[in-house]
Amino acid sequence: MATYDECLKIVRDVLGDQLEPGKTAGEKDALVADLGMGSLQMLELVVEIEDLLDISLPLNQLPEVQTVEDFARMLESLSGGSSA
Repeated sequence: MATYDECLKIVRDVLGDQLEPGKTAGEKDALVADLGMGSLQMLELVVEIEDLLDISLPLNQLPEVQTVEDFARMLESLSGGSSA
């Protein structure tokens, strides 16, 4: 079971590898609007997190993921974790 903070760290770490140098991902940042992620980058993010955590993210939930926080909350929910 992963806590929200653990999931947030995972998302931010993986995002850090995909963002422009010097750009960081804040908890409330929108993945597309604020961080400028395109569909290919989103797919790469999903695949990298799936590989890292050995899980499968439900594709039907991805349209609901708008922010870094949304992504972390989805991971927390899938892991059975509880809010920190």
